Amino acid sequence: MEELQDDPDSEPLIVYDAGRVMLRLLFLVGIAVALLVAVLPALRRAPAGRLAFQRGSAISAIFTPEVQYWAADINRWAQAYGVDADMVATIMQIESCGHPTIASPAGAQGLFQVMPFHFESGENPLDPETNARRSLDFLIYLLRETGGNTALTFAGYNGGPGAALGNPQFWANETRDYYHWSTTIYADAKAGVQPSPALQAWLDAGGSGLCRLAAAQLQILSD
Repeated sequence: MEELQDDPDSEPLIVYDAGRVMLRLLFLVGIAVALLVAVLPALRRAPAGRLAFQRGSAISAIFTPEVQYWAADINRWAQAYGVDADMVATIMQIESCGHPTIASPAGAQGLFQVMPFHFESGENPLDPETNARRSLDFLIYLLRETGGNTALTFAGYNGGPGAALGNPQFWANETRDYYHWSTTIYADAKAGVQPSPALQAWLDAGGSGLCRLAAAQLQILSD
């Protein structure tokens, strides 16, 4: 930038050097791009010890055949939302064992047993894509509210946000059971423990009946 002054009594006339200004702008843009490249990986990385926001390419082999039936969809849904596919598979395992049209006495429906108030007017709760979308909307909300704490998120998926953020001493028995099964099955999935003692215990506690219904619905064989 240069100052030209024809008359000593006149105000300075500012003349901009377009080439010099352009060089400065390019320099600043280069710095911004370099910072962005350096920071993005850190922003995308999950906090230490937190597995909730990792993107996996496949679900663990520990899950039952009925859940494995949906493996490609689970991975696609998980990647779309940026959550761990094994967490999604754990919820499906406990909620429906892969049964797409099952409903609970409380009114929860479909693969992820989503309550009616999560759906918008005109949506089909039993459509797998719609059911998964509303389930993962709620899952993402819980993960954010708990700061990525998978254990509390599992509790909240069953007992609602109050359970996720409240005192575990006041959890309903169903939520306590859900917390136990989900966290232990998920831990086995992440550790690659096969066969999974936690999953087998869940099956022995009554989950096998749910999986038989799912197998019949899916027309696949299960042990």
